[in-house]
Amino acid sequence: MADQQTFVIVGASLAGASAARTLRDDGFDGDIHLVGAEEHLPYIRPPLSKDYLAGTADRASVFVENKSWYTDRDVQFHPGTRAVGLDLKAHRISTDDGQSRRYDRLLLTTGSRPRRLTVPGGDLGGVHYLRTLDHSEVLHTLLADGGKRLVVVGSGWIGMEVAATARTLGNEVTILERGEVPLAAALGEELGGLFATLHEEHGVVVRRSVVVEGFVETDGQVTGVLLAGGDIVPADLVVVGVGAVPNVELAHAAGLAVDNGILVDASLQTSDPHVFAAGDVANAEHPLIKQRLRNEHWANALNSGPVAARSMLGQNVSFDAVPYFYTDQFDLGMEYSGFGSLTRGADLVYRGNPASREFVVFWLNAGRVVAGMNVNVWNVNDAVQNLIRRGEPVDPARLADLTIALDNV
Repeated sequence: MADQQTFVIVGASLAGASAARTLRDDGFDGDIHLVGAEEHLPYIRPPLSKDYLAGTADRASVFVENKSWYTDRDVQFHPGTRAVGLDLKAHRISTDDGQSRRYDRLLLTTGSRPRRLTVPGGDLGGVHYLRTLDHSEVLHTLLADGGKRLVVVGSGWIGMEVAATARTLGNEVTILERGEVPLAAALGEELGGLFATLHEEHGVVVRRSVVVEGFVETDGQVTGVLLAGGDIVPADLVVVGVGAVPNVELAHAAGLAVDNGILVDASLQTSDPHVFAAGDVANAEHPLIKQRLRNEHWANALNSGPVAARSMLGQNVSFDAVPYFYTDQFDLGMEYSGFGSLTRGADLVYRGNPASREFVVFWLNAGRVVAGMNVNVWNVNDAVQNLIRRGEPVDPARLADLTIALDNV
């Protein structure tokens, strides 16, 4: 590939930075432009609701690379710059600073944004969302000294992690859950209940089967959350975590195929052969399960960026990583690998006693391991992923037997 070519990456995210690194590592000597709407260098998001929010991780630790890395590798970084137009025919991307750049290959790593809660009072002071580094720093300042009444609307991973961190910092925390069990959509009711109990044991109030109708205020500042039925939950601040929306507007306006993200094939190529997508925004054909998958977790961004970069370089690649994420809440650490879409109605097989909170659990679909989660048990994730990749029926009794190594199941 000729050195004079120009590759543009829109989205200064983990996926975007990982792609830029791979382009240089794999010998691309052309121009690389990394365009980011935020003023910050690309950073990783998991600490924003965990140790960085708690104040136990320093700021430098969240950045993918330091500033000199981009300079040393001649990656032209454009912070605080938003892409506003994409002309597929002309191979041009235009930005809000009035610039227009031609590209030979374009990578979209535009990520996602928090889903807004559209109820009265949703724009009041004290109603927060957590997605960016700035969001995390504001919340840390508000929560660090403890003594606040925090209400978390939504009990997904972000909500539960923020709740745990805030409670550890000495705040009063209430979680409002629309369903009967937190995390049931991700883990099922049985394992979701384990996390609910964990929070309640640490003094978090978990209110289930409630509907938020709005926020109440005093002088423009939130003072409570109004529930259906008229009950008001007092609050000094609120964090809303009700899901995320992929940032597809640029792609959609340009005419790329979009459906719950930017549609890409297994090589992360879009409906235009010169444009690729990775990270949260990509809805990719997954070769292992023959289904489309859009994954918003850290490992997806880390691993899909390099695949997209190699695909841009014309290499024959396929993004077949088994989805992975982790969480830390109070004294519980967990890793999860697998395909959530295949766990509906699956059988659970426990390796160890869940009551001890040191166990591994597997989801079996037609006898095959489709997902696994290790709770306070470490150095087993590779074996869990190998079982998923094998795609062969396993003996549940052997899977549960602690005397049999997972590699030998």
